[in-house]
Amino acid sequence: MVIEGLTKSFGRHMVWRDISLTLPAGEVSVMLGPSGTGKTVFLKSLVGLVRPDRGRVLVDGVDTVSCSERELYRVRKLFGVMFQDGALFGSLNLYDNIAFPLREHTKMSEGQIRSVVLQKMEMVGLTGEGHKFPGEISGGMRKRAGLARALVLDPEIILCDEPDSGLDPVRTAYLSQLLIDLNAEIDATMLIVTHDIQIARTVPDNIGMLFRGGLVMFGPREVLLTSENPVITQFVNGRKIGPIGMSEEKDEAALALEKAHQDAAGKAAEEPPVLVPQLTPSPGLPERQAVGRRRARVLGMLDTLPASARRAILADAPDPAGPARDSPPPGPDRDVPPAGAGAAWPPAQAAGPAAQAAGPAGQAGGGTAGLPPRRGRWPSLWPGGPR
Repeated sequence: MVIEGLTKSFGRHMVWRDISLTLPAGEVSVMLGPSGTGKTVFLKSLVGLVRPDRGRVLVDGVDTVSCSERELYRVRKLFGVMFQDGALFGSLNLYDNIAFPLREHTKMSEGQIRSVVLQKMEMVGLTGEGHKFPGEISGGMRKRAGLARALVLDPEIILCDEPDSGLDPVRTAYLSQLLIDLNAEIDATMLIVTHDIQIARTVPDNIGMLFRGGLVMFGPREVLLTSENPVITQFVNGRKIGPIGMSEEKDEAALALEKAHQDAAGKAAEEPPVLVPQLTPSPGLPERQAVGRRRARVLGMLDTLPASARRAILADAPDPAGPARDSPPPGPDRDVPPAGAGAAWPPAQAAGPAAQAAGPAGQAGGGTAGLPPRRGRWPSLWPGGPR
């Protein structure tokens, strides 16, 4: 999907202007931004539910901004959309809500429809809940029902608007893993709008951010997560100090006052957090096809990226001649998770400091070479991890 020069306003209010980016096929992307920056409007513009003022959205060679209604109807079948509020029909139970796209767009028998619907309901944790109506369930359950409905046609492009909203941390963790598993199974292009930084850190291949009516950045996850842009670092780390205020942005006077207070208190600027590993598919599922494609694409643009992003990407790249990717660096930084360490980090702790320094079998330097990888498992130190 290619977006070129997309601009949208409501009356005199400019939502965003000249948004241009490409969603790499089969990869998972996240769009971040403070409340009120038009993330949901952007999502609806992609599928033709909101008409932009100008620009192009190319999907399968068709511009959804200027195409006919007939072409738009055909292109929309390539999408699965999970709306922010679920957008369920209040007069239909969950089963019929999820079955609706199959009855509308396919010639499946009721037996075939039932098989597909029950499968998708099981995937999102709604087994046995099909008889309930939207008004009888929690907001989180409505979100999961909306996700199941978005999946029933096995779409090529999945758009998720705040999928974590209304979910507790454990189910958000399950949802994060589910999105990665879905990508591994169907190789769909995904765009997720979210405020959840844990999802942004661990799920996507690419991350973008909207602010002040424009696109601050869009690219490989390593670029944004290691960026020193004050807007990005403030948002990703949830800090009060920075350009983002309660009403989207602060004026220059407020920024100057914050800086003066920080200088007076003698507080140094906070260091950005360590780049955490991206989630991998659950055991038994194939490796994501997007991983190889993304690696080739990112390495091809490596020279154009900031130095911090290059270091993170190269640290995650496989090196047949070098040490195992799951081995921590030597020296005092061994407690920092290496990029690409996956769910195998952190290593099991030895009995005491001396034993930790000795490492396995009493060898100096420690490391995790003797530990089996645990790819695809949710780490116990993250919300919802195994206990």
